[in-house]
Amino acid sequence: MATLRQQIATNVLTVTKFRDLQKTVAANRPGDDLAIIKKAYEYAQAHHTGQTRASGEPFLIHPLEVAQVLAEMKLDSGAIAAGLLHDAIEDTEATREDIKKEFGEQVANIVEGVTKIDKIDVATSKEERQAENVRKMILAMVDDIRVVLIKLADRLHNMRTLEHLEPQKQKQIAQETLDIYAPIAHRLGMGKVRGELEDLAFRYTDPIAYEQIRAAVEARRKSGEDFLNKTVKFIQGKLKENGVDAKIEYRIKRLYSIHQKLLKQRIPVDQVYDLLAIRIITKSVKDCYSALGAIHGLWRPVPGRIKDFIAMPRPNLYQSLHTTVIVEGGMQFEVQIRTEEMHKMAEEGIAAHWKYKHGGPVSAKDEQRLAWLRQVVEWQQDVQDPSEFLSTLKVDLYPEEVYTFTPKGKVVILSRDATPVDFAYTIHTEVGHTCVGAKVNGRIVPLRHRLQNGDVVEIMTQAGHTPSRDWLGFVKSSRSRNKIKHWLNVHQRERAIEIGKKLIEKEARKYRVALKNIADKEFDRVATEYGLAGMPDLYAGIGYGKFSARQVLARVAPDFASGDVQPQPESDDVRDKPGGLAGVIKRVFGGASGDSGSIQVTGHNELLVYRARCCNPIRGEDIVGYITRGKGVAVHSAACSNVTNLLYEPERKIAVEWSKKAEPKAGKPGTYPVKITVACDDRAGMLKQLTAVISDDNTNIRNIETRTGDGNATIDVVVDIEDMKHLERITTGIRKIAGVREVQRVKKL
Repeated sequence: MATLRQQIATNVLTVTKFRDLQKTVAANRPGDDLAIIKKAYEYAQAHHTGQTRASGEPFLIHPLEVAQVLAEMKLDSGAIAAGLLHDAIEDTEATREDIKKEFGEQVANIVEGVTKIDKIDVATSKEERQAENVRKMILAMVDDIRVVLIKLADRLHNMRTLEHLEPQKQKQIAQETLDIYAPIAHRLGMGKVRGELEDLAFRYTDPIAYEQIRAAVEARRKSGEDFLNKTVKFIQGKLKENGVDAKIEYRIKRLYSIHQKLLKQRIPVDQVYDLLAIRIITKSVKDCYSALGAIHGLWRPVPGRIKDFIAMPRPNLYQSLHTTVIVEGGMQFEVQIRTEEMHKMAEEGIAAHWKYKHGGPVSAKDEQRLAWLRQVVEWQQDVQDPSEFLSTLKVDLYPEEVYTFTPKGKVVILSRDATPVDFAYTIHTEVGHTCVGAKVNGRIVPLRHRLQNGDVVEIMTQAGHTPSRDWLGFVKSSRSRNKIKHWLNVHQRERAIEIGKKLIEKEARKYRVALKNIADKEFDRVATEYGLAGMPDLYAGIGYGKFSARQVLARVAPDFASGDVQPQPESDDVRDKPGGLAGVIKRVFGGASGDSGSIQVTGHNELLVYRARCCNPIRGEDIVGYITRGKGVAVHSAACSNVTNLLYEPERKIAVEWSKKAEPKAGKPGTYPVKITVACDDRAGMLKQLTAVISDDNTNIRNIETRTGDGNATIDVVVDIEDMKHLERITTGIRKIAGVREVQRVKKL
């Protein structure tokens, strides 16, 4: 009886949700055929019968909610039908051919595209899976943007119901949402989806900060809304006097946006001046500028806070006028002014206007919006390393832009803090390669000079000039970085092959092995054993120091391997020079020291290993090894900003892992010195509470420094940490102290 009642309740729930979906589609796209949506619902209902989600609710609720999100995006009925079917191939016995037969080629292609994104080889690492997932999404976007819109809707509903999963899974999914899905929504101009994804993820990635900011905002909400209601009525009257017909709405800044601002500027919530914002939506561009004039006639604008994104749209085609004004009493608030079309694009992005919406050709704006995708597809084919791909993509998905000009007045949009080298590569690859200098606003500047809004940039080139590895230390755009890395990789590889060949020849002379009697196929065989493509890769590996010439020679020459051949005394011309690469390789392979007690190179226990000072990785962190010349293997945190710069030569990357037994360090045995910076209120007892949290955990404090001013304090404390769990325990305890705004680990001591 109970089961029957449950079944009836389930049916009522799913039918109600489907009716809501039909109403939304009918309201947003009255001309669309609802028959295909009803058919897709019935198909999904039949195939998902008996399946439940982690929450215990029927699985069918999920595709219905995904379809509802797509309907609210005002997508076509084909996309909504595909949304209802998006899990059918993966989670039921339905096949692509079945869906094609029932719903047509287009719907089948979309469903298959979504399924392919989800099907990742479980044998690969977490980072490789994530990178492969994103690669597939990017390629799918170029093919049919609806595939990715369904993935975004799918992720949005999963985030709304994330509380039903285990805490570790919650944090993992939330972090991936912040790293990948929210930025993709941003790049597609979908501000509404991006904002909700960020806030939902923030709750799980940093619950303490989330709760602190939520409480601070709620405490100010009533007074803020009262102020905004009065202000909106006042502005409405003034705009009518100026003949501007507009709709006015207000909002309180999203929690994750506030969090980002607090971290970036190290300020309390009281000093977030765009916490309150008013949005004016007009009928025309002319009215936008008239409204801006009216606002500035009422209140004084804050200098430097006026931004015209109508004349110069952001890379994702966002358009609006922004200004921040000060009212009597010192209260500040932001005003955004845009047309109805601009508002639609800001909220819905590419979903608001694209080629499938009316079945017509692709508009110029849509082409512009997807231009960055084609660039990403172009460079992602050359980037094999997952960590490099993901870190580069994150920068590319969330660009903070600066607007510069060529001497002829053409606008060139670059990343914030971009340099003349970035500008040169944006113009053309060859201009970047041959760049030797630059003039900014008529004055010669260094190549690492940071460009500002409005700069007029002139690039000076010289035929035959080539990129420098040093450029990787200051360029900002993914295009520049990958063009430089590609050039360096090709030319450094040629040099490594040449050095590797010479080292083999030297070792052969030393042991009187006749290389002419060894066939190339033997070197190819050894290369295959090392997991390489062929002899050139083997030579490159020797040249980079990844393999020793003696090891390789032992595999290709049987007499040498058996020990029948004795070394011949070296003459001066083949003896290792102090700075020669052969000597370097001997030192690299010469034995374990440094950090090799706590870190080991997978498959090469004899390598010299040390922790890189730029990031000082600690036990429990994801790490990556990089073969250096003359020092051995530098071990970096996988999140280290220098890793991307270093890996322009992929052959130098080597797998490393934490050993089971930690090496005793200075201070407490098995610990690492870690510097933590705390941004907090300057009040009595703060330092006492902070040190109490650390000492209560039996953690040694090495050093403390404090800086104060304007009621704020910054405290730097160096403590002995055993591993990542120990560090998280300490930082979580500190963040719970009243008045603490930010706790950050400083990688470099």
